[in-house]
Amino acid sequence: MEKSDVIPRLKAHGVTPTRQRIEIARYLLARPQHLSAEQVLSQVNVDYPAVSKATVYNTLNLFAEKGLVREVIVDPARVFYDSNIEPHHHWFNVDTGELSDIPLGALRVDGAPELPDGVEAIGVDVIVRVRQKSA
Repeated sequence: MEKSDVIPRLKAHGVTPTRQRIEIARYLLARPQHLSAEQVLSQVNVDYPAVSKATVYNTLNLFAEKGLVREVIVDPARVFYDSNIEPHHHWFNVDTGELSDIPLGALRVDGAPELPDGVEAIGVDVIVRVRQKSA
């Protein structure tokens, strides 16, 4: 992904395009993918070794806060950043650690509990955990 594509996208989401943010976005937003902060750091450091772990974490949190990526927490120790921000759900393979998309229409959630007073639903995230079948 080129800088000329990234900068307007960052600005459209209210993110000031610094050099580090541009480089992180170029990698993360290049295609629909699910990446951990460590994967982003590793890839960005290939070309830009000065980008720190703290910068990557802070940038990913900012991107998620601004709606540029979607944070997917599969368990307390595993967080992925999803470049596909359209509504959809996920398969998580506990054996391989792979996270993949389930199209929104492929899974139906019927019914929901009544919401507490003063709040509104903003989305439903479903993670279906799978593992390889035993022989």
